[in-house]
Amino acid sequence: MKKFTVPKFLIAVLIVLTGLSLFSCNDNDGPEIPPVKMEDIKGSYKGRLITIQGSSRTEKIIDFKAKKDTIAFAEFPINEIVKTVIKDPVKAETAIKAIGKIKYDLDYKATINTENNVLELVFAPKVLEFQIPVDGVNKKTKVVLSAKQKGFFVGMDQSLRFAMAADKITVDDLEITPYETINYNLPFCVKNY
Repeated sequence: MKKFTVPKFLIAVLIVLTGLSLFSCNDNDGPEIPPVKMEDIKGSYKGRLITIQGSSRTEKIIDFKAKKDTIAFAEFPINEIVKTVIKDPVKAETAIKAIGKIKYDLDYKATINTENNVLELVFAPKVLEFQIPVDGVNKKTKVVLSAKQKGFFVGMDQSLRFAMAADKITVDDLEITPYETINYNLPFCVKNY
């Protein structure tokens, strides 16, 4: 039987201690994610808009700005609204071109959810009003918008997610019936830096 001497024992202990000291005791080895703040939401965004009306679904990329308490659309998506009002596809496309860009501001109130590191947004949509030219006559159109779900600004990836719907359309104070709700979904919008 070999003798185990003290110097070899001390070297073995030192090797084990050195190896153990290389392991981290910290459970948070990932990158440090700063907590979300109210002012983080401000900025310009680009996102995929999914518009659903009945069995029809369209997708396109849109831009908008988030301010302190407003999401501002420089060009609100009105194609489905106009096509609901004007059934003739050729006349509808002509009207869409004639209308041009419609601005819309979506008001919101934000609260911080520190547990999930997000801002929760509760929306207060206003009625969207604009004129639709049809056969030389402008039709006064009002669109009642709603946002039944909260929106979220996610602190970890600085993204914005929300949805809204066009629940009712009136043309010259007459409600369009039958009418299928137009749903606008923005599942992932990224901030432009």
